[in-house]
Amino acid sequence: MEPNLRFGIAQRQSFFQRFLLWTELLDPTNLVISIEKIEKSRQLLFTNEDSARSNLDDQRIKDAWKMSLSTVHPDSSRLIPAVFRPAAFLPLTAPMVFLSMMPAKGIMSMVLPQVSFYAYTTAFTIINGNASYSHTPVERVLLGGGVFASSAFLGLLPQLAQMKYSLDNLWIKKALPVVIFAQVSGLSTFASRSFESTRGIEVVDKEGSVLGHSRRAGRKAVRETAVSRVLLFGTSAFIPEVFTYFYRRTRFFLQKPWSLWTTKLSCTILVMGLMVPASFSMFPQIGRAGALPLELPCQPHRSVFLVSLSVEEN
Repeated sequence: MEPNLRFGIAQRQSFFQRFLLWTELLDPTNLVISIEKIEKSRQLLFTNEDSARSNLDDQRIKDAWKMSLSTVHPDSSRLIPAVFRPAAFLPLTAPMVFLSMMPAKGIMSMVLPQVSFYAYTTAFTIINGNASYSHTPVERVLLGGGVFASSAFLGLLPQLAQMKYSLDNLWIKKALPVVIFAQVSGLSTFASRSFESTRGIEVVDKEGSVLGHSRRAGRKAVRETAVSRVLLFGTSAFIPEVFTYFYRRTRFFLQKPWSLWTTKLSCTILVMGLMVPASFSMFPQIGRAGALPLELPCQPHRSVFLVSLSVEEN
């Protein structure tokens, strides 16, 4: 059985335990782990089949799990490209979120952050999403291109509206971009993983044997991931805007107005630094279905597990 899948089935963790695990998996050093080290860690996990239930106090086992969970996809067992690993998510998206929420001074400053953000998050979601459904590379490329184009267009609507119409209400000017940003992020996630809900994802028993595919499981996986993304990006855009609103009224800002950029960027990074592991921890990656009658070819009432039910990012 794939070690990452075995870990998800064996470890029934609480939100707090998942949060602590994600703080380790999001360590930027996971971006520069050599392939040789990853292979050695995987070999160690393959030869210690009980390592997910025991030996977690062994530092070698813990390091092996950290390397495996942060770099290898649990469905395909393939190495995740470094730029799309969970550890790359915060350093790359935080500046994009910050620039997307800043007032546009021209067409390029308005378009470039939005295009970069939705291009990266769409690719990240597809690459790290469930890979157990039937698909071809061409289908995924076409899906990703369509989702990226529509998301970027919808994301630009608030700023285009502000350029065309003068919005006098300050709260509308500030709240509308945040609401649209959060909702489009959720819709983008939902659309990027739409194949999972229409074609079904794999369902396995506690031994890792595939029992079949389930569209109901796919819908649940997509819905939970979209909800977590709405909360992640909605909160990460809203709190810095509120902070900036009050910061502008301080004496320090009046004396040093140039500090607004630095302060807002720091606030965005801080909020996202807390929200990324929190959103990834909201739902377990391997969800338990219990005795739900899913669309399986056999044994529909067995206690089953939904493979990568809420792949936040593996």
